[in-house]
Amino acid sequence: MAVTIAAVQMCSGTDPVRNVETMRRLVREAAAKGAVYVQTPEMTGALQRDRAGLKAILRSEADDLVAAAAAELAGELGIHVHVGSTAIALSDGKVANRGLLFGPGGEKVCSYDKIHMFDVDLDNGESWRESAVYSPGAVARMADLPFARLGFAICYDVRFPELFKTQAQAGAEIISVPAAFTRQTGEAHWEILLRARAIENGVYIIAAAQAGVHEDGRETFGHSMIIDPWGRVLASAGGTGEAVVLAEVDPAAVKAAHAKIPNLRNGRAFTLEMVGEPAKGGVAA
Repeated sequence: MAVTIAAVQMCSGTDPVRNVETMRRLVREAAAKGAVYVQTPEMTGALQRDRAGLKAILRSEADDLVAAAAAELAGELGIHVHVGSTAIALSDGKVANRGLLFGPGGEKVCSYDKIHMFDVDLDNGESWRESAVYSPGAVARMADLPFARLGFAICYDVRFPELFKTQAQAGAEIISVPAAFTRQTGEAHWEILLRARAIENGVYIIAAAQAGVHEDGRETFGHSMIIDPWGRVLASAGGTGEAVVLAEVDPAAVKAAHAKIPNLRNGRAFTLEMVGEPAKGGVAA
């Protein structure tokens, strides 16, 4: 059964109340255009680099403004609303980078805590230590929706293909990759990585992104995308500002891709052997 899905692009600031207002408007726009599933970007609730500022706005999931608004929207519009992620206060004093999916009745369907932490030093001087604030998840998650089996990933997870392969082998037909990619890494790798994950696994990829210059000073790449199981970009947004991108997805296309290239079935176990002497100051060729 083919259905329309949407990714909404945002430029979230530091105020969750304003960000929720933006989310409401964009989700309603997507639903009005026929989307039965709408995904928002990573850190929909707020992009806030300052730890004291982040701590001031943190709430538990039960009290979170974004979660409450998404549940309300899902029930009001009769669709699935997927908060790509938002910062959630945990009972042990730590923070989760958590995705939340709500069903057409407003019920929570699934949550996913980002597994891989963005701890990097970039050429332009940007340095990120996500693990200094966020507690990494340890459980991959999938959810059966009326139209497809949905797998979950968030941003930096896209660089770990084993997560995607595991979900595809378990029957995922769509894998979500909401993100707040930096401009530098986005220009180099965003589309390439998303298309590679779609092709390798024969799945749809939907990636709602943050875009533009944010109140906390960071700049994100944007270019929200929906990609089909053959690696074709079905819809994409620009690099700045808000957007709603929509595409039709059909599980039959997943089956067709797997029939053409059955690599998920063709994989074989192997061992690794090293031969030769290590080169001075390096490794064996």
